[in-house]
Amino acid sequence: MPALSPTLRRAGLALLALGVAFLGALLVIAAHALGWALIALGLPLAGALALAGDTLGHGFWGTLAQRGRALAAQTPTWLWFVALYAALKIPVPLWPQLFPLLGLLSTGALFVAALLFVWERENAAKAAIMALVAFGVGLGVEVAGSRTGIPFGDYSYAGAPAPTLLGVPLVVPLGWFALTLTATSLSGGRPWLAGVLMMLWDVGLEPLMTAQGYWTWHDLLGLWAGAPLENFVGWWGVGALLSWMFTGLSPRLFGLNSLEWAWALPWFARAFPMGGGPSLSLLPRPSVSRVGFGVVYSIEVFFLPGGLVLVGRYAEAAVTLVAMLAGLGLAWRVTRRDA
Repeated sequence: MPALSPTLRRAGLALLALGVAFLGALLVIAAHALGWALIALGLPLAGALALAGDTLGHGFWGTLAQRGRALAAQTPTWLWFVALYAALKIPVPLWPQLFPLLGLLSTGALFVAALLFVWERENAAKAAIMALVAFGVGLGVEVAGSRTGIPFGDYSYAGAPAPTLLGVPLVVPLGWFALTLTATSLSGGRPWLAGVLMMLWDVGLEPLMTAQGYWTWHDLLGLWAGAPLENFVGWWGVGALLSWMFTGLSPRLFGLNSLEWAWALPWFARAFPMGGGPSLSLLPRPSVSRVGFGVVYSIEVFFLPGGLVLVGRYAEAAVTLVAMLAGLGLAWRVTRRDA
């Protein structure tokens, strides 16, 4: 049997350590004091093993310190905000009463990460335009959807946690920007595939967010967690539309040729070319900066089903895990085939 590569060894050991922390969270929910000790052990251990798990034994601590310094020097600013976004998710199951606050802070951190990612790879103008377009379209479809049932179905935001904007929880339009950027990055700039990835993401969001009171479904033909088929078609459509806008505005960001993809350029990208502008990184960073924003989807593959397990939604967690893994597999297959 061939030996595991160093990368796989680090990843496997880090996942085992995260499993220890996850077990601790389950024990905390069950009011067992040992759970806190397992969380305190598992989380830092996961980070250490992810960095130097392939050198367990002689030289581990030296390698950990060396790689830690290198990581700090190489990591772009946006990736630190992704880490903050993930870290803010950890306490949610332990303090469910803080879900609205932690959810807002976590989504806000991801929004900032997305903004900085585009700014670093392109410029401030494109980052601002993409954020405003996604926020505006996201808010618009949610206001229309909650009042008319189009394009998602019959639902309402009555009783949703504050803060809200035009009756819509602020986390929702904030999330549209980061979710679209994640899916478009992972799909390699294919709007149809980005829409599919966002639709599969919503498979997990529906049971979690409805359980937390963010929205309520009134549709008599509920297919999943109260949401009708129309909801998932709507997610695909809105996600694909926003992705199409993103690829038109900044094809290079997603590895596309602007001449080959000129048909996809929205009018505002043609009317207001923004090739220049201030950039966060004038020089290329080391290898860690080549991590794409699609990494957020992989993070959610762990956190979204895990969060559903911790609130007792075991069947929904299993379906969400399968759906999101299927999305990752589809994206990998399509992008590899067309490479």
